[in-house]
Amino acid sequence: MTESFPRQHARTRGFTLGAPRSFAVSDDGCRVAFLRSMAGDDPVNRLWLLDTSTGEQLVAADPVELLADPGEENLPPAERARRERARESGGGIVAYAGDPGLTRIAFALDGRAFLADVAGGSVESLPTMPGAFDPRPSPDGQRVAYVSGSSLRVVDAAADGLDLLVIDEPGDTVSWGSAEFIAAEEMGRSRGFWWSPDSQRLLVARVDTAEVPIWHIASPADPATAPVPMAYPAAGTVNADVSLAVVGIDGSCIDVAWDRDACEYLARAAWAPRSNPVIAVQSRDQRTVVILEVNPDTGATTEIARQTDEHWVELVPGTPTWMGQRLVTAEDRGSARRLLIDGADATPDTIQVRSVVSADENRVVFTASDDPTETHIWQLDVEGKLGRLSDRAGVHSAVAAGGTVVVVRAAGTDREAAVEVVTPTERIPITSSAATPLLSPSPRFSVVASRELCTAVLYPSDDEGADGDSLPVLLDPYGGPHAQRVLQARSPFLVSQWFANQGFAVVITDGRGTPARGPAWERAVAGNLAHPVLEDQIDALDALAEQHPRLDLGQVAVRGWSFGGYLAALAVLARPDRFHAAIAGAPVTDWRLYDTHYTERYLGHPDQNLEAYTRTSLLELAGDLTRPLLLICGLADDNVFAAHTLQLSQALFEAGRPHQVLPLPGVTHMTPQEQVAENLLLLQRAFLFDSLGLHPPQ
Repeated sequence: MTESFPRQHARTRGFTLGAPRSFAVSDDGCRVAFLRSMAGDDPVNRLWLLDTSTGEQLVAADPVELLADPGEENLPPAERARRERARESGGGIVAYAGDPGLTRIAFALDGRAFLADVAGGSVESLPTMPGAFDPRPSPDGQRVAYVSGSSLRVVDAAADGLDLLVIDEPGDTVSWGSAEFIAAEEMGRSRGFWWSPDSQRLLVARVDTAEVPIWHIASPADPATAPVPMAYPAAGTVNADVSLAVVGIDGSCIDVAWDRDACEYLARAAWAPRSNPVIAVQSRDQRTVVILEVNPDTGATTEIARQTDEHWVELVPGTPTWMGQRLVTAEDRGSARRLLIDGADATPDTIQVRSVVSADENRVVFTASDDPTETHIWQLDVEGKLGRLSDRAGVHSAVAAGGTVVVVRAAGTDREAAVEVVTPTERIPITSSAATPLLSPSPRFSVVASRELCTAVLYPSDDEGADGDSLPVLLDPYGGPHAQRVLQARSPFLVSQWFANQGFAVVITDGRGTPARGPAWERAVAGNLAHPVLEDQIDALDALAEQHPRLDLGQVAVRGWSFGGYLAALAVLARPDRFHAAIAGAPVTDWRLYDTHYTERYLGHPDQNLEAYTRTSLLELAGDLTRPLLLICGLADDNVFAAHTLQLSQALFEAGRPHQVLPLPGVTHMTPQEQVAENLLLLQRAFLFDSLGLHPPQ
């Protein structure tokens, strides 16, 4: 029996299984570590190691050999939370950490810590406490620090295997060594401890959630299961109290001092390569970021740099870092996000910096866009010479060290995981075991309307051409900050192409607020996440209808997930004259129910700017619904809680507005379960056909 695309997409978890990922490069550039499963339907990731001098690739650690049943891990709560924050759908080894030379690599499986000795070719289970999480070797490779419960511990990797408690504290609300929810979900900081270069001390985060509101995630399908409490800092409420200490393996502890009233967010922290730790802290209103150097002997801090912005300071991945003794940051200045060296502009306004990949005394490697639909790898050398390292179209990411760069290229026509290890003398490919999709997307890109909106239109794969019949339209956007859909890559369009093959013209638009168009473009949604975003979708649709006369504007549906779900529901509530049906998956419906760091960046604190929350709330529009609306929510979602969907459904019911609700027991913000992922696509197709009065294509 021929497999369908929805089944294949679900079975391969969106074609991510089997693709190489999570790369690390040794400080001398001689070794590259990465994760990859053995096939496109194999969820168990192995740890691989590549020798750049020989090109040999070997499995350094295999969960199938280390565990009795690698598919049934007993994950500690911290690991489950980390995977949800990282949107991790794989299994086996999904994260690891090595010493600078990648001679010893630690990882966790089944709540236990393991250490791979690269030179000896062995893997040992360390004698850790139960629930081991985030194991990290010391720079000298002699010890492994890890989190167990609320404590930070260190196990001696030598023969005696001594396990030591480094720091802990009584009470249910305090933890040491883990990132709090806001850091992991919104700030890109998933770590809570950092080794000193001499391997004798650690910089450790202390998190106290005592004042954070407690929300509960219930399991209505299993009434015998007690609701799970979660400290969730909704907009306008109290954040976790986050502080730092320098803790020695000898038991010493020195508190780090900074003005936590002025800057309560710990955005970044690092110790190596500096002799002293460097941290970046951010104010609650996000208009100030201060970079501080920490004296590890006294805990005193000294300001190195300060960034301010009238709206918000963007936290750019990989910064701050160092080019020798020179500070490397990234900042929005004028019409571009620029790379800065010691506070001076180092990149022109023709490119938008996205992240810093690596820096050493000779160069900075970073990603940037000169076209918002592409991302490229760039290099700035010590003399200030700027050059692009990626020479083909597509969306690129990279990891670099010691003169070696791992370049990952996603493009529209190539296999999604096109990976090359580029050394000073050769290029070594890393192959992908990912499945080949049953369909091939054919997006038609264009820039339209007065605001030059980036768009893509997809027709059915067997479309008969320009003289064919008109097609109902399906908008398939994300539309919100920090994410794009219109990219020169294959994976963003796979599901969209399947919907097109059902008889739709699928339209995707990246409007105001999306990345890589400059500071003014991103800040156009400040104070209003609703109207500019929806206006751009409508303007793009009208402009595309002139280019594509087969688009039937009398039959327009919209679907989306997360912010895209918010946008989909907003479309039929606010503009039923333009949108005739909507599917809203995991939608934010009232921004007062979403977290502090994300929401307050765009709408401000609700105590000072309640009007912004009112004008962007879907609850205020419930009485205006006149079109078919399907709401979908995971009842175990701890990012966009089910309360969003249920409160909107209640408001719609009280207003007498018919609608449909699909609650998914046990499902989080992700949908990796095969049956859920497959049937969600099929159910959405059925809803669209029914709502628009369509028939499946023959």
